[in-house]
Order: sequence, then structure tokens, then C-alpha cells
Amino acid sequence: MRVRRHFESIQEFKLDRRVWKWVGIGVGMLLAGYLTAFIMFPAPILPGHQAVPRVLGLTVPEAQAEIQKARLQVNDGGAEPHPSAPQGIVIWQDPPPDVIAPEGTKVTLVSSSGPPKIPVPDVGGLDATLAQSLIAAAGLTVSQVESVQAAAPTGLAMMTRPPAGTALAPGAGLTVVVSRGAPTIPVPDLLGMASADARTRLETEGLQLGTVTRRRTTEGSPGTVVAQSPGAGTLAAPGTVVDIVVARSPQ
Repeated sequence: MRVRRHFESIQEFKLDRRVWKWVGIGVGMLLAGYLTAFIMFPAPILPGHQAVPRVLGLTVPEAQAEIQKARLQVNDGGAEPHPSAPQGIVIWQDPPPDVIAPEGTKVTLVSSSGPPKIPVPDVGGLDATLAQSLIAAAGLTVSQVESVQAAAPTGLAMMTRPPAGTALAPGAGLTVVVSRGAPTIPVPDLLGMASADARTRLETEGLQLGTVTRRRTTEGSPGTVVAQSPGAGTLAAPGTVVDIVVARSPQ
């Protein structure tokens, strides 16, 4: 005798669409939660691995301490100029932050050597005003202007201190030496004049009386000039000091 088995209709096993909808929502929430936890709380994928810490912007000693704390090794990558980072600040690391690496991995650090140096421009022979403008445009500062007597025309820049080509930090100060023209005043002949008259003559010419030495001599009358330095006729710059020797009685 055959036994007939009764099977329920296949349609009775079909799930309602609403059930599938809630199943999908549940699975999506689980995946979202997992991804959020993975991003916010990263963990090494394998035992013996560590996340490389972010040490950019730290000083080299601070960066070394953080890397060693993560059971990684430090490799010195040297220093490079950087427009804004102070000297000794880490500006580059390899591997980059948050990379999962085996313990003992070497992390190369490159630190800043400070802003790049600026060479002093050569402004010799230029108008003093133009020379100062070029120095400022180069990123340096004119801290002093010094005038000297020279054969060059008045107002021309002669040189800088430190000299052209010297590498300086941005904003560093330097001195511009400017010509005030060639010596043009002939030193007058003071021999035989009284010391007071010699002073008056020098000041009239735009010069100055310097040291007055009195010496016993028969070369001239007591109280008169018997020697001078610079000598008569020498071309001197305005304000040059002239020393004289005044005769005293030989007894």
C-alpha cells in the first residue's frame, strides 16, 4: 500500500516582503556599526603589527619617543629647508601616519632646517635708494646706511656688509655703504700761524683741529705752528681732523 505524503504548498514558504525589508535593514546596521568601529577604533590587523603614529609637527625628540613607544624604529632622514616650519620640527615621515606595520619597522623622519637662506644681492654701483629697494625685495632688511668718502659719485652704493653672496636668514639686517663723494678740500698751510688762528682757518675750510702737541724747538716762534698732519695741499673729506705741532721756547 502506498503512503501519500502531504507537502505544503511552496507559496506557504515564501516570506513576506516586509520581513525581507527588516532583514536588510538589520544587516545594513550591522555593517555600518562594524565600519564605524573600525574607523574610530582602528586595531592592528595581525598580531605583532602596530599603527604608525602621526609625528608630523613634533620636535625630533618627541617624534622619536612616540615611534619607539609604538615598538617601531627611527631612521634619520636628515633635514631640509622649509618656508614656515622652525628648525628641528618633523615635516615628513615614511611610512605615513596610521599605516599598519610590523613591529620593528623603520620610520624615516625628515626635519626642518628652517627657512631657506637668502643670498645678499650685489648692489655695488647702484643708486642707494634702488639698492635698498632690491635688498628689501630679496627678503632682507637694511639696518644701517654708512657713508664713506670715495671716488665714486655721491649717493652710489659701494658695497654691503656682509658682502654680496652671503647667505642670510629671511629678514636679516645688513649695512649698505654709500659714497659721499671724493675728497675735495685742500688742507690749508698752517705753518707759522698761532694755534688759535690755525683752528679758525681749519673750521672755515670745513675741517677740524685735532691734537695740539707743544714741542721745544728753534724752528719757529713760540706759540706758532711748526708742523701739521695731513700736510698742506692734501685733499681731504669734509670734517677731516688735522693735527698740529706748536713751538715752545727752547729754554
